[in-house]
Amino acid sequence: MSIDAPAPVDSETSLILAPSNQDGPLTRKILAEHELVSAVCQDVDDLCARLERDGAGVMLVDERVFVGEAASRLRRALLQQPDWSDLPIIVFSSGPHVRARLSSEVFNALRNVTFLDRPVRVRSVLAAVRSGLRARRRQYDVRRAIALREQFLAMLGHELRNPLAAIRLAIDALKRSDASGGAKEKDIIDRQSRHLSRLVEDLLDVARVTRGKVALQRERLDLCDLVRGCYTAHAPAAQVNGVAFALQGDVTPRWIDGDRLRLEQVVGNLLTNAIKYTPAGGSVNIEIGSSGDCATVRVVDTGVGIAGAALPRIFDLFAQVDASMDRAQGGLGLGLTVAQNLVGLHGGRLEAASAGRGHGSSFTVTLPLSKEEAPSKAREPATPEVLPRRVVVVDDNQDLREMLETVLQVAGHEVTTAADGPSGLDCILSEKPDAAFVDLGLPGFDGYELARRARAAGAAATMLIAVSGYTQPEDRARAIEAGFDEHLKKPVALPQLQGALSRVRLHG
Repeated sequence: MSIDAPAPVDSETSLILAPSNQDGPLTRKILAEHELVSAVCQDVDDLCARLERDGAGVMLVDERVFVGEAASRLRRALLQQPDWSDLPIIVFSSGPHVRARLSSEVFNALRNVTFLDRPVRVRSVLAAVRSGLRARRRQYDVRRAIALREQFLAMLGHELRNPLAAIRLAIDALKRSDASGGAKEKDIIDRQSRHLSRLVEDLLDVARVTRGKVALQRERLDLCDLVRGCYTAHAPAAQVNGVAFALQGDVTPRWIDGDRLRLEQVVGNLLTNAIKYTPAGGSVNIEIGSSGDCATVRVVDTGVGIAGAALPRIFDLFAQVDASMDRAQGGLGLGLTVAQNLVGLHGGRLEAASAGRGHGSSFTVTLPLSKEEAPSKAREPATPEVLPRRVVVVDDNQDLREMLETVLQVAGHEVTTAADGPSGLDCILSEKPDAAFVDLGLPGFDGYELARRARAAGAAATMLIAVSGYTQPEDRARAIEAGFDEHLKKPVALPQLQGALSRVRLHG
C-alpha cells in the first residue's frame, strides 16, 4: 500500500481578484510581507481557471464580481468544487446596503464567506486570510486521513480474504477426504488461522498504542536472553526463505526493566520484516551492543531496502516498504508503528537506516540499562499436572462452543455446554463443575452478570474463567470484580485452557 494519499491541490495560495490594476498587486505585496503566498487574477475567467486547475487556500474578491455573467461563471466554478471542499472566501464590500442587492443565486453557492467593509485595515485582511488558511489546511488533513482510511480498509479486506479463502478450501477438502487423512489441510487451517489472529492483534495493538491504553508489565530481565529466544524462534523461517541468519556481538547479560512480552513483540517484528523482505541468498544479522548507559539491538539485512523518500515515514501508520499491488508479502503496515511506540514507552528509541532501494536496511533499538543490580537466578516453577476436570463451557457462538467442547474432551475432561447466560448459570449451579469457561458477551444476561449470580448463589468452589476479546487492564479488573478468577483473551488455544485448569486445585 502506498503511504501517500492522493496529492492535494494548493491549500496555501490565496487567489486575489481586485477591482483595479493597483489593488491586486498591493494586496499581494501586503500578504508577501507577512510570508503569505498569493496570486493576482486578471479577471473572473482567470480566477475560475486557476481554481479549477490548482485549487486555492483562500479567495479574496471584490463584491462587484457578483454581478452579471461573471457571477454565473463564478457560481459554476464553486459548485464544481469537491463535496468536502469549503473554500474560504473574503469579500471586500462597501457595506450591508450593497450586499443586499447582490445576486442571492451566487451567494447560495457560498458557504464560508467573510465580509470586510471598506476602508479595510491591513490587520483585518491578515487575520481573515490566516484564519481561512488554517481552516483550509484542516479540510485537506481530514481529506488525506479519509483517503488513507479507504486505502487501508481496501487492503485489510484483501489481507483477510486470503487466509479465509485458504481455510475455506481446506475445510472443503477435509469434508471430501477420508477421516484418517487431511494432515495437509489441517496444517493450512492452523497456519492461516494463526495469521488471522496476528492481523487482529496488530489492529488491536495499534488502537491501544495510539490511544495510550498499553500498560507495561515491567520486570527485571536480561535483554540478551530475550534476543536469543527471538533468534531461536525465527531461525526456521530464515532457513525456509534461504536467508543466512546470525546472532552477533557480546551476549553477556544486559539487565533492563521492561515488559518481556512487548519487547519480544518488538524484536520479533523487526526479525519478521527483515526475513520477509530479504531475497534468498541474502542475510539477516542481529547485533547486540552497548552505548553508554543503554543497551542496543540492531537488526541488519541485505534485503530490498527503503527508498530515501519513504525513510522518514517508515514508522507512520499503515506505511509499508513495498507498495506493489500484488501484496505478496502481506501485512497491514502496523508493526513498525506499534514497535516504535512500545520502545518509546520503555524510555528508548527505534531508528531506521537504509542506503536506498536494493541496499538493505537496519533497525536499531536502544533501551536504558537498569540502574539496579542483576537479580539472583530464580528456580523455574514445576509445570503442574493437569488432572481430568468437570468443565462447563458457556458461549453463544455454536462453532466455538462445540470446538471448545471437543478439544477439552479429547484432553480428558468432562464437558457440559450452554449457549446463553441463564442456561449457563443453571449448568454451573446444577453441575457444580471444577471450572467454567464463560464468554462475556452472552444473550439473556452477560458473563459479568452470570458470575455475580453464580457467586451469590453459593458457587464458591467453581473456578470461573472469563473468555473474551476485550483484554485491556480495565476489562480484566471488571471481570475479577464480577467474580471471575481468571481472564483469557480470544482466540484461546488448548495450552491456555489447560494452563487455567492446572490451577483449579490451587483455587480449590
